Amino acid sequence: MIDLLVAGCGPAGAATAIRAALAGLDVVVVEPREAPIDKACGEGIAASAAEYLSRLGVAVEGRPFYGIRYLDASRSVDARFRSGPGLGARRTALQQGLRDRLEEMGIPVVRSRISLVEQSSSSVTAAGITARYLAAADGLHSPIRRQLGLGAGGGSVRRGLRQHFAVRPWTDLVEVYWSSLGEAYVTPVADDLVGIAVLTSARGSFDEHLRAFPRLLARLGDASAASGVLGAGPLRQRVRRRVAGRVLLVGDAAGYVDALTGEGIAVALRTSAELVDCVAADRPEDYEAAWRRVSWECRALTASLLWARNRSVLAPRIVPAAAALPGVYGAIVNRLT
Repeated sequence: MIDLLVAGCGPAGAATAIRAALAGLDVVVVEPREAPIDKACGEGIAASAAEYLSRLGVAVEGRPFYGIRYLDASRSVDARFRSGPGLGARRTALQQGLRDRLEEMGIPVVRSRISLVEQSSSSVTAAGITARYLAAADGLHSPIRRQLGLGAGGGSVRRGLRQHFAVRPWTDLVEVYWSSLGEAYVTPVADDLVGIAVLTSARGSFDEHLRAFPRLLARLGDASAASGVLGAGPLRQRVRRRVAGRVLLVGDAAGYVDALTGEGIAVALRTSAELVDCVAADRPEDYEAAWRRVSWECRALTASLLWARNRSVLAPRIVPAAAALPGVYGAIVNRLT
């Protein structure tokens, strides 16, 4: 019997497996999708997350960025990082780096789908594999979470759409364009490529949504699309608890507020480390409190900003407020990263 079975080989699942193996645990990953796995996301990795990946021995190809810029129709404000750059990296590049590290460490990745989870007082079995514990890292709409009845219903209907454009990045910052439709995140991911992720509750195509951001369209000019459009959502996922017997939820499966602050990867990595510590100590009951402790600040800030974004009176004032109080804006950005 192995120590840990990990369901899902996205960033949370792969990082959990790598951390577990480094801690001396016997681990196997189960993933039904072919590598490298793509996903609609902003593709900006915070400095703390990039540093943690490096400590795990994961090498990711990308392009550094040095802060966050907020823009609306007439204003902009920059917050530059004090603790080092983040990394703009295509999701497929991040996935490839993680898979390379799994292979280098000899961690098995079984191409299979988990349909049924069975537990006893001492073990859990899924996909024909028995382990002491199961880490469910199977995504935003986690089938394992649903099977165990851990979900608490949805919330916001906001969704994300992402596409890449062949153009030289015009800044070394991640830009966040605000409009009445939602937000458009522009991340430099290579010397000749940017990724654009639109977050909105409105219906429509990616091209239709882009028209809500004329400043961004002007920047793109006649740049051609370099990838297809991917979508994800609804983003808000409420979870009653993250532990059920010997099953522990991690990553998006553990609950999600919104992509508004771009901290999904960082939170997933922090909580994956806590999960491994709890498994290694044979104390799964400690994981819920640990998860809350390391994620609360990001969750609270994201929920507050999303609350303001959803208020018609406050939403148009977010960028002007940041521009009027650049020191406060910079402090918040640096606290998150």
